[in-house]
Parts: sequence; C-alpha cells; structure tokens
Amino acid sequence: MSNHQIDLNSDVGESFGAYTIGLDDEVLKVITSANIACGYHAGDHNTMFDTVKTATENGAGIGAHPGLPDLMGFGRRNIVVDPEDVYHFVTYQIGALKGFCHVHDVEMNHVKAHGALYNMAASDAAIADAIARSVKNIDSHLILFGLSGSELINAGEKYGLRTASEVFADRTYQPDGTLTPRSDEQAMITDPDQAVRQVLQMINDNRVIAVDGTAVDIKADTICVHGDNPHALNFVEQLRERLSDEGIAIRRIGE
Repeated sequence: MSNHQIDLNSDVGESFGAYTIGLDDEVLKVITSANIACGYHAGDHNTMFDTVKTATENGAGIGAHPGLPDLMGFGRRNIVVDPEDVYHFVTYQIGALKGFCHVHDVEMNHVKAHGALYNMAASDAAIADAIARSVKNIDSHLILFGLSGSELINAGEKYGLRTASEVFADRTYQPDGTLTPRSDEQAMITDPDQAVRQVLQMINDNRVIAVDGTAVDIKADTICVHGDNPHALNFVEQLRERLSDEGIAIRRIGE
C-alpha cells in the first residue's frame, strides 16, 4: 500500500450568463481543490458568487483560475500578450474572486492559470514571472499551481511562494514534459483505467510515459481532472475511488 497523498483539483465556475458548462454541483463534492473562473475566459459575477458558496459548503479549497481575455475561444487560443499586461489582468481576476471569498467569509487557497495562459507560463519565463509576481503581491500565502517542472513553478519558487506541481489525469505528455496540444488526436485520455495507471505512475514513480514512449521525470502534488465534459463526474469518482484503494490519501493542498 502507498503512503502518498494527493490533491484532486478541477476547473469549475465556467458557466456564463444563460450558458451552463460542467457539472459543478456534483464535481465539487468529490474534489479537494476548486479552480474558479474569474470572468475573462469564462464565468461571470453570478457564477463566481454561487461557485465560491458551493465550494465552501463542500470544503473544497478555493482557487482563482485567471485566463486570457478570450471568452469566444474559452481562453484556449494563444494570444500575444505583454508580461506587464499579464500582471495587470491576473491581478484583476484574482482580486475579483478574492472579493467573493470575503463575502462568503472563506480564505482563498491557491491560484491556477487557465488554458493557453497556463501553457504559455509553462515555457515563457517572462509570462511566468508576471503571474508569480501578481500572486506574491496580492497574497504571499496563496499556493501557486503550475505544470510540474515548468517555468511557472520556477518563478513561484523565486518569489518565495509555496508551489504545487500539477499533473493531469486525462491528458497525454510530450517528451519535454509539456502537455500534448489539444489539437492533437492523442491529447486526451478518455479511458479511466488508462488515466488511473498514468496517475499511479506519476505519484509512486515520479515519472510519466510520453506519447513517444519516453520516460519523463515528474512531480505530482495535485491532479487535475477537467470538469467541462459530460463524463467528468464519473471520471473523477472512479479516479478518487481507485486512488483510495491504493492507499493514497486525497487531501487539499495546504491542509
């Protein structure tokens, strides 16, 4: 049996206006950390209020999930941005969610960038620096989530932040440790058994097998399972059950 522990996070609060995305009410019952959209790539003021409330009721750690200003593209399109602009719009989004946390009398736990911004920060040191600097200046107690081995983790450590190296249950990896682009047909893992095998290897062996068969060193503090597809709930439930069966404790980062 394993003596490891892991955080289980999901991106939530991504509904907007009349449009409902994801199964947040159910997913929030089984995850330990909630990354809540802050209005730039998805989410709105009503959704943010409701999602913070529901996450608090379920005991999930609350995190800001800032993205690029790209509602049409759901924050997944690469946009040329100046690092200082990134610093400002990340600060704006974290501050917005922090307001709703204050209203609900709950502390914010972490920050995780979304989509294209997350991927850009993984390899672009200037973008990573802007995000980490924003987190540091708003609240140095916030935990910065970033792709394991990424520039964002390096930037967080440079600013003295607590960092959480993130791995993905439902995504494949490239030989350099980055995620396979979503445009690639191999990008997503839809078989729960395959996802569990990948996660167990990342937790127990600190490595993952890339799409070309290369073994890549990796650190796993928190696992992301995406909540914006119809199978997300079943996927998260199965993953949590299988990890528990392996003796891996599921706990929120920061506990």
